[in-house]
Amino acid sequence: MALQDTRIAFIGGGNMATAIIGGLLRQGLPAAHVQVVEPWSEARARLARDLGVKSDAAAGPALGRAQLVVWAVKPQAFREAAQPVAAHAAAALHLSVAAGIRSDSIARWLASERVVRCMPNTPALVGRGMTALFARPGVADPDRALAEQVLAPTGATLWVDQEAQLDAVTALSGSGPAYVFYFIEAMAKAGEEMGLPPAKALQLAIGTFTGAAELARTAGDPPQVLRERVTSKGGTTYAALTSMEQAGVARHFVAAMHAACRRAAELGDEFGRD
Repeated sequence: MALQDTRIAFIGGGNMATAIIGGLLRQGLPAAHVQVVEPWSEARARLARDLGVKSDAAAGPALGRAQLVVWAVKPQAFREAAQPVAAHAAAALHLSVAAGIRSDSIARWLASERVVRCMPNTPALVGRGMTALFARPGVADPDRALAEQVLAPTGATLWVDQEAQLDAVTALSGSGPAYVFYFIEAMAKAGEEMGLPPAKALQLAIGTFTGAAELARTAGDPPQVLRERVTSKGGTTYAALTSMEQAGVARHFVAAMHAACRRAAELGDEFGRD
């Protein structure tokens, strides 16, 4: 089925749903083919104003027209949201962007095996996201292709073979933008402390991350090699990295990501129960 002929429903109309809907409209999907269930009136008004998309406060029979349902709700709200939707969308493919909620729970709540879980991240808002996907055995190849097509405008995608790997994805790329912003904040603060105007310190920090990430993406060499190329023994970079090593920055950073991975698994245990 061509994307332009697909009817897609979104359960939740927040930032991630908005990013996906905007990308779909730019690909040529008619706004009339998009339906959103969003309880907050302010969010419904924003969707209508910014995207021209119809939204409803609650699930209803109109969901029966959807070939794809995108679940863009918070993990703690998923189960409650699923109950009224299940009666109307049994024939649809279900694509979940909710962190932590396992596909077993989703399939049980919706009485459907056509479930794809994915973990996007916030750069999807500017078309530079990184999304990993996992499909249950009941998901056919055309379903996988549709999921990829829907997410393509938000950035790059990759499939994982084991659902448990999505917890690691959540820790690495799902939460990852926050780590980058954290380091940008620290670099900009250091720049200010060393005498740079705040705006210029921030510009330098952001530009450095942007350029280094692009070099890592295109150079064809592992990050370790790229790091070594700019680290002359006894030089300024060497002094900085030595200080980080002595402070255990890498060790603590890895431990922090393990904490994020554990929390992702806990969300499934906490909010996936019947």
